[in-house]
Amino acid sequence: MPLAQPGPGEVLIRVEAIGLNRAEALFRAGAYYYPPTLPGSRLGYEAAGVVESVGENVTAFAPGDAVMSAANFDFGVHGVYAEHIVLPEESVVRGPDGADAVTSAAMWLAYTTAYGGMVETGGLAPGDHVVITGASSGVGTAAVQTALRLGAIPIATTRGEAKRPGLLELGAAHVITTDTEDLVKEVRRVTGGAGARMVFDAVGGPGFAALGDALAPGGTAILYGWLDRRPAELSMNWPLTVHTYANGTLTRDPEFRRRAAAFIGSGLTSGALDPVIAETFDSLERIGDAHRLMESNTHTGKIVVRVGEGR
Repeated sequence: MPLAQPGPGEVLIRVEAIGLNRAEALFRAGAYYYPPTLPGSRLGYEAAGVVESVGENVTAFAPGDAVMSAANFDFGVHGVYAEHIVLPEESVVRGPDGADAVTSAAMWLAYTTAYGGMVETGGLAPGDHVVITGASSGVGTAAVQTALRLGAIPIATTRGEAKRPGLLELGAAHVITTDTEDLVKEVRRVTGGAGARMVFDAVGGPGFAALGDALAPGGTAILYGWLDRRPAELSMNWPLTVHTYANGTLTRDPEFRRRAAAFIGSGLTSGALDPVIAETFDSLERIGDAHRLMESNTHTGKIVVRVGEGR
């Protein structure tokens, strides 16, 4: 395709690395929450690269700046699976100081989802037990680290035993294997019978009710994904607070982007936040292999694809 030039308020970015997200596989399969509009739809929320040029009235970025996409757009308008992308200024954020392109491509969406969902929306506090489902995913591993940084106590869930050692090494206080263990009983056991203060769920469906059953009275359940496409069911363990969380909506707010960037940047500098990268593919031509790995569900953390030489 011909290389577009940035118009007023737009930024041209040379992409160096792409971070994959489950949303892209769902969108490709026609199972995302909005349908493709062909032939215009593209793929990819998350990329890191370098600004090559800017359009009129752009004040926050200049050529040579290391940046990331803010993942606050729809695939019908933008996508980052490319060597070069043009994004509006409000869809670009600065890369963390000192981070290479692969690290940067693995950071923004996972950690803003964890921070925005658990902290800004749910009010996670030190000492709170939080149940994190799908804990081996990019967002799941980011949520474990985010909880630890706040002084909260992460309880990770995974379907089988294979991923338990890695989640414990990551810092999960407890790991529940839902194929063989009763989630509610285990949460009650590890919390001394009190129940968790929060659940952070990527799955939804009928199993969402059991997560509510594992909450302490007045606890908070946050649903940020719908890997189970069936209707979500609510627990009768009242009172409880339920939030549905849309990261793309929150990241359209420049003040949220500022706070999230500060949280991520300082966490990366201190070492409290360190993205778990399952595998890095060496070229954009490997994007199909990267998607096959993502759909296999055998990995832990983020899948990243390099584009060009990178940093």
